[in-house]
Amino acid sequence: MSRILRLGILSDIHYAAAAEQARGNDFELRGLTNPVVRWALRAYRRRIWLKDPLAHNTLLDDFLSRVGPVDYVIAGGDYSCDSGFVGVSDDAAFASAQECLGKLRARYGPRFRAILGDHELGKMTLVGRRGGMRLASWERSLIGLGLEPFWQVEWGSYVLLGLTSSLVAMPFCEPEALPAERSEWRRLRATHLDQIRRAFWGLRPDQRVLLFCHDPTALPFLALEEAVRSRLGQIEQTIIGHLHTQLVLRKARWLAGMPRIGFLGHSVQRFTAALREARAWRLFRVRLCPSLAGIELLKDGGFCTAELEETAHPPARFAFHPLRR
Repeated sequence: MSRILRLGILSDIHYAAAAEQARGNDFELRGLTNPVVRWALRAYRRRIWLKDPLAHNTLLDDFLSRVGPVDYVIAGGDYSCDSGFVGVSDDAAFASAQECLGKLRARYGPRFRAILGDHELGKMTLVGRRGGMRLASWERSLIGLGLEPFWQVEWGSYVLLGLTSSLVAMPFCEPEALPAERSEWRRLRATHLDQIRRAFWGLRPDQRVLLFCHDPTALPFLALEEAVRSRLGQIEQTIIGHLHTQLVLRKARWLAGMPRIGFLGHSVQRFTAALREARAWRLFRVRLCPSLAGIELLKDGGFCTAELEETAHPPARFAFHPLRR
């Protein structure tokens, strides 16, 4: 009988330590002077997305108490609430991510692996175009938080690969970076892609891949890489986060089939192009690990587990575990 490896998988924890808590749950509304925009954003957050984005720290403790015996725990990014919108170069967001990762490392030590999410690096606000990616957040993620941009774990016939989606998708993300920092982001991306190519070229024919990628926006860019494209048949599952809820994943898959709408403006063209690129997701056999909190509309948060047999036959068995809030 082959051995079984058991994984615990969680994503989009969005932990809020004391300094982020002190900013209050309306931090996104500050600086917005248009009353209609303020009303619409507040209604969206309270009725659809998250009423209080700073109020879900207990869900990490729930995960730790419920996940059970595991050989590895893998976290899919977004460890703070990024309430400064510039990633962990903001001291409050850094403190949240540090506290969050500290709890997981204290429990699992070398059996813990984590990937970078977009909120570690900084992300512009939904409205108002505030914040964005910062190189200082990249450096602090690596040096201050000890996050690895790329990692690889081999077990039996399986290879677990973790990568940084924001680097892979830099052509899409670059408008959110400061103009003076864009050339360095491009250099970091080139180095990262070299790591990914070497890993995929090095796969043996009998090996199966579980790929961990925070933001699926990176997947169409990965599909352009010959090393990855030639090994797509060996990717058993790609575990993503970022979308928070299966509802978004289902809608994105449906919209991915929409045709190009030639008479619409540039911003809508870009949006529909991104959705059409979601067609690449099926090549990577995407599986979403929702956020721990889910969304307000459905309260559908939770975490995943997976059981892998040493020979990769049968395929890995995944299960979703809802968390109440």
